[in-house]
Amino acid sequence: MTIALTSLARMLETTSSVGVLESVALRRAVADSRLVQPGDLFCCIVGDNSDGHDFASAAVERGAVALLVDHALDLDVPQLVLDPSSMRHQVALAAQFLAGRPSEALAVCGVTGTNGKTTVTQMLGSMARIAGRPTTVIGTLSGSRTTPEAPELAEYLADARDEAKAEGLVGVVALEVSSHALALSRVDGIKFSVACFTNLSHDHLDFHGTMEAYFSAKAQLFTSDRCEQAVIFVDDQAGARLAGMVDVPVIAVSMSDATAIDLGLNGSWFTWREMRVHVPLPGMVNIANALVALAAGVALGIKPDACVVGLSAMALVPGRLQRIAGERDDAPTVFVDYAHTPAGLATVLTDLRRLMPKESSLIVVFGCGGDRDQMKRAPMGEAAARLATSVIVTNDNPRSEDPGAIADQILSGISSDRRAQVKVVLDRRLAIEEAISTARAGDVVLVAGKGHEGFQVAGDTTTPFNDAQVAQAALSMTHEEATCSPS
Repeated sequence: MTIALTSLARMLETTSSVGVLESVALRRAVADSRLVQPGDLFCCIVGDNSDGHDFASAAVERGAVALLVDHALDLDVPQLVLDPSSMRHQVALAAQFLAGRPSEALAVCGVTGTNGKTTVTQMLGSMARIAGRPTTVIGTLSGSRTTPEAPELAEYLADARDEAKAEGLVGVVALEVSSHALALSRVDGIKFSVACFTNLSHDHLDFHGTMEAYFSAKAQLFTSDRCEQAVIFVDDQAGARLAGMVDVPVIAVSMSDATAIDLGLNGSWFTWREMRVHVPLPGMVNIANALVALAAGVALGIKPDACVVGLSAMALVPGRLQRIAGERDDAPTVFVDYAHTPAGLATVLTDLRRLMPKESSLIVVFGCGGDRDQMKRAPMGEAAARLATSVIVTNDNPRSEDPGAIADQILSGISSDRRAQVKVVLDRRLAIEEAISTARAGDVVLVAGKGHEGFQVAGDTTTPFNDAQVAQAALSMTHEEATCSPS
């Protein structure tokens, strides 16, 4: 399907145009020149590290038949010129328009919050599949960004619509919506059937500047022009505030919705709406995530009993309190988790401490990413030293920063009376191996910060690295050493 460039021009708020617009037919919007195909509209988005206008010529060579620009370019191709201040918003609207506004034919649930987005969307995806609905989950596990750029997202939604239409059904899309995506207009033009809020804590202040600005970015999802109803976890202070200010119907979710809670390292049980619910993920944090997902599933029209069955049937979420199996009877219990904020790390450590034997040790391995929010590093060090028996500070993705300097900032949050339990091992592989090799049966090792990621970024080098694989190898290595040692 193609759409006339003149139709797009009438829909957008252009300041001017270049070239002859008539008789130009557009297939889709694209923001990455490497992905352009003949008939595409190339959108020249200005980012932090690159300017799409610099790649317009390459896009035209690949077959772009028109451009969206914030200033006219010296290229022999039709161009729609937009106000720079509204460029990203207009690109998002153009992408959705060319894709046929797919969200209007779908049940889209957007999930936002500092922590829990991935887990909640995965839970929702499992519920929708059990209910027989064509299902798409978009987020951290499906691409390089939590929320894709607007043109890519429009394609995902169009594919979901077409697949569901082929089955004669309305598809369900569970979409992680980051604060960056809201601030940068990536989800503009999308109609959300349900918007979910999990929690808000210190993160991304390098981008937003203040917690108030961070909250305001999240709150953008919960307006009547974006969503039809909201599911909000009101035990969170920011959630309670949000629930009192939105202009759409609110389903308030609280831990009081769960009774007869039974926690275990392999998962949890609780009662909800007089049904016994199994969550195949450990910790109170995942009961909170499950309650949000259950409420959202019902709001999407999935029957409560199907939501319960779908939740119990969900696959383990990579890097979200992912348990790594050991071969030895005396092996420690090892978890890999994406916790990369002070609140996230504290929550996971508190949950694990609650579940493990009181006499056992809790060992945490973590670092902080470079070129990101520096203000959270000391609080993460404080939380780790306060809640864990021992701490190994290591590399995360240092990027352009000095790993030792990052570690020093983490250590600055740890009081002198707790320094004896803290060690710095900057090689992340060695840090994980040391934590696991020194742990005993009954102990718990948490490898935090990178979760599902399959790489480590240092300087200009990206190296394959996965915490779960390294932890599994460390457990196996320990097993081999134990079986080969003299009796």
